[in-house]
Amino acid sequence: MPWTETCVMEQKVKFIMDLFDGNYTMAELCRYYNISRKTGYKWLGRYQQDGAKALSDLSRAPHNHPNAISPQIQQAILSIKEEFPRWGAPKIRNRLERIYPSWDSYPAISTIGLFLHKHGLTVHRKRRRRASPTESPLTKGIQSNDVWCADFKGHFRTGDGNRCNPLTISDHSSRYLLCCRHIRRMSYELVKMRFERVFAEYGLPRVIRTDNGTPFASRGLGGLSRLSYWWIRLGIHPERIEPGHPEQNGRHERIHKTLKDHTARPAAKTIVRQQKRFDEFCIEYNEHRPHEALDMRTPAECYVGSKRDFPSRLPQVTYPEDMLVRRVHNHGDILYFGRRLFLAESLKGEDVGIEQISEDMSRLWYCDYLLGEIDHRKWQIAPAKSRSLICAYAQISGYKPEKVLPMSSV
Repeated sequence: MPWTETCVMEQKVKFIMDLFDGNYTMAELCRYYNISRKTGYKWLGRYQQDGAKALSDLSRAPHNHPNAISPQIQQAILSIKEEFPRWGAPKIRNRLERIYPSWDSYPAISTIGLFLHKHGLTVHRKRRRRASPTESPLTKGIQSNDVWCADFKGHFRTGDGNRCNPLTISDHSSRYLLCCRHIRRMSYELVKMRFERVFAEYGLPRVIRTDNGTPFASRGLGGLSRLSYWWIRLGIHPERIEPGHPEQNGRHERIHKTLKDHTARPAAKTIVRQQKRFDEFCIEYNEHRPHEALDMRTPAECYVGSKRDFPSRLPQVTYPEDMLVRRVHNHGDILYFGRRLFLAESLKGEDVGIEQISEDMSRLWYCDYLLGEIDHRKWQIAPAKSRSLICAYAQISGYKPEKVLPMSSV
């Protein structure tokens, strides 16, 4: 015998019919249909009032929607999303407050998020496993221009096959993107030229943080490159993250991810068009895109230009009278105690200071930067065990730092 299929509506009608037959009491029928007497009387009352159609389930939707978005606000949200397709609900809410200040109220961030999801305008990103924080003596950028971060975003090919090498420079404290420019070749001359333009526009920072790649670092003395020595001469101290630890420059790396999503997926057809994308991204990122870590302010609202102007001529390097001064020869060595001591070819023509601290040990300075310690017995230069931004002996004319900041080890 096959099973007889029944639906809820059929059971309700059969319950009413059995009740009207008079063969069973309400209590007996409720036990048989496994419902409470309250439910039984409810269905009986509905049937007596409106007939069989009243046995259908009523809508469970609320009578009013206090969080409903008006058509005007819906259109505003869609317009912002169209203009900034990669923005999420928090930034869209902040944008609404900025461009519609006369509104009495604004939808909640969660409401905007549900609205975007309903219209298929959200992308669920995979959660990335975060690296555990490591102890590092990197400088903490508290104010604008305390620390700048510089790096080459990974190169990629434009549509016509040309290689694009974007150089990015940002202020660590305000997240302000100071530069995003394609550099034809990652050489000292071209990178220096770009930094000169940035320095002329924004002034000088105290510290520039980079990775250990070309042209920011080298395998020479202290890991310094020609670009690093130029920064030191300007009163800027180079600071490098540990190899294999990009999270130490995490804020700048996050800018790179946003930059790639906005400008290089896919890449433009030519370098000229790609640079135009970079320029447009800088305007959006600095002036329009609010940042959660900045209390939903934009980087442009937080950044303040440096009080240290870029000099037209390099400051003259002077050392105190009790310090021995030696000029680096063309081959990168100096004459010390009648013997030649190799330093770095990048220092040729520059004056270095030697501070003797004992019979067996001397400190080697370039401007106010401690290059290392000279071991008189082994006749070797050992890396400095500790380094401060300020040297009590070395001075650069016209440069007076305001406070001492910690420095990373080489």
